[in-house]
Amino acid sequence: MPTEDAEPADVYRDRLAARRAEYDEHGRRDVRLSMARGVIAVVAVGACSATVASSRGGAAVLLLSVVAFGVLVWIHERVAQARERASRSVLFYEAGRARLGDDWTGRGETGDRFADPAHPYAGDLDLFGRGSLFERLCTARTRAGEEVLAAWLLSPASPAEVAARHAAAVELRPRLDLREDLAVLGAEARRSLESSSLRAWVLAPVEAVPTWLRVTSVAVSSLTFAALWAWGTGVTGPGPLLIALAAVSGLYRRARVWTDPATRGIDQPARDLETLTGLVTRVERETFTAPALARLARAFSGAASRPSAEIARLRRLVELRDSKRNLYFAPFAYALLWDVHVAAAVARWRRRAGASVAAAMDALGEIEALCALAAYSFENPADAFPTFTDGGPLFDAQAVGHPLIPASRCVRNDVRFDAERRLLIVSGSNMSGKSTFLRAVGVNAVLAQMGAPVRARALVLSPLAVGASIRIVDSLQEGRSRFYAEILRVRQILDMASARPWLLFLLDEIFHGTNSADRRVGAEAVVRTLVRREAVGLVTSHDLALTAIAEDLAPQAANVHFEDHLEGDVMAFDYRLKPGPVTRSNAVALMRAVGLEV
Repeated sequence: MPTEDAEPADVYRDRLAARRAEYDEHGRRDVRLSMARGVIAVVAVGACSATVASSRGGAAVLLLSVVAFGVLVWIHERVAQARERASRSVLFYEAGRARLGDDWTGRGETGDRFADPAHPYAGDLDLFGRGSLFERLCTARTRAGEEVLAAWLLSPASPAEVAARHAAAVELRPRLDLREDLAVLGAEARRSLESSSLRAWVLAPVEAVPTWLRVTSVAVSSLTFAALWAWGTGVTGPGPLLIALAAVSGLYRRARVWTDPATRGIDQPARDLETLTGLVTRVERETFTAPALARLARAFSGAASRPSAEIARLRRLVELRDSKRNLYFAPFAYALLWDVHVAAAVARWRRRAGASVAAAMDALGEIEALCALAAYSFENPADAFPTFTDGGPLFDAQAVGHPLIPASRCVRNDVRFDAERRLLIVSGSNMSGKSTFLRAVGVNAVLAQMGAPVRARALVLSPLAVGASIRIVDSLQEGRSRFYAEILRVRQILDMASARPWLLFLLDEIFHGTNSADRRVGAEAVVRTLVRREAVGLVTSHDLALTAIAEDLAPQAANVHFEDHLEGDVMAFDYRLKPGPVTRSNAVALMRAVGLEV
């Protein structure tokens, strides 16, 4: 377990070197075992030849060779498994180092399936997709973990829940062994463990197989084997056996009313059980003190039997069910009415353990999401946990920056909204940083309200709903222009401002798809409505005419700007927020810089 003052880069480097050494050592053992198996195979062939030639000792050597070969196969399998685990550990720490080196884009889960164009800020703030906040945060290896993390990004939590997640992340932050084990054990889970289908299966209501059916099945099976024995020994002819088999067939048809619902849909969940068992067993070994973690831990210990034991029982039932596919056992399985007994056991399991296993799966997903927050905190020790206040609206950030911009290039600014200063109109030339600043404010509001650290020296805020109009696109399928899509989003944001919690709005280049006169009228009406409804936020524009709105609404509104300057023939930006409106534009200079004759 790393110490609190350990540098993340040093911890990852040392652990990566150790895991690579383990991987190399297992590789060398793998080669030696392969050679030993080859030698023993040659010895076995020689012993077999000697046995055929009636040579003395040949049979004994052959027997010893077969036993030794079996032992080596058993050892070799475990060495291969250990090598695979070491390989996954290497990937875990390589991914951690990539995040520290800002080389993580395209290496993780993008979360595209969670994207919702109608969401009031997800698309605008790059929450999902390649290079997104989800890809940067997500270390979960199960669908359940990914779903919990996505839900936290999309829905702000209460301050009490945020505080509980803070405490959990702090406790998990140094538990690198746990986070590594969950990643290693669940490395295949992103492809195989469909938590939603498995959870739905274990929770689906199922009727118990009647006792009379189970008793009758035992009786009919017993009579069938008795008839078989009687026919085989010549006591009777085939008639009694044919009658018994007819009874078996009839009972199978009658039993399908209960057996089919009990086992229907088990094939896909069955493939997930081995992965789930390892993950649940690993979490069951942990003890937690943070309230949120202690609550989740009860899902692994509160039932009469541990979830890992129940999952193991279900795995055995699935194996028993599949055993009837064995060519030699199939006739006996039919006569034993095997499906009836297995279905009865599966139905009893689902009624007894389904709810507890589903709760453990939910808890596992939440623990994985908390581990993602802990990993982000561990890798970014300078990022502060935010503080919430009851009074509002408030968003007071010191040295806030965008968490997806490499630290070496991230320029930070102070920003504050409250009941006295509700609006900042941000002007500036093209490429000066206006949109990035909006996204930095919005992303940190999302991080704060999901329970994660923020890219700021300090952040104090009240609970805030977030509404953004930054990346609005048209829709050919729905026949919507970009401007129409924008006014629909603005309508959505205005509706949000009528409710509580207070709204944090982020409007980038508002109504720039229409003419200047209409833009001025529309923007002023929207901004005045938002301020009147006690919302707070930012509006950007490179249209200097819109900066007059802040003057009209002062002191509840103010102008700020980003500026640029020429360094030779190159346009340079410092990305520092300055008071007042911008006084000039760089559009013509940029046109000339790319060779346009203007």
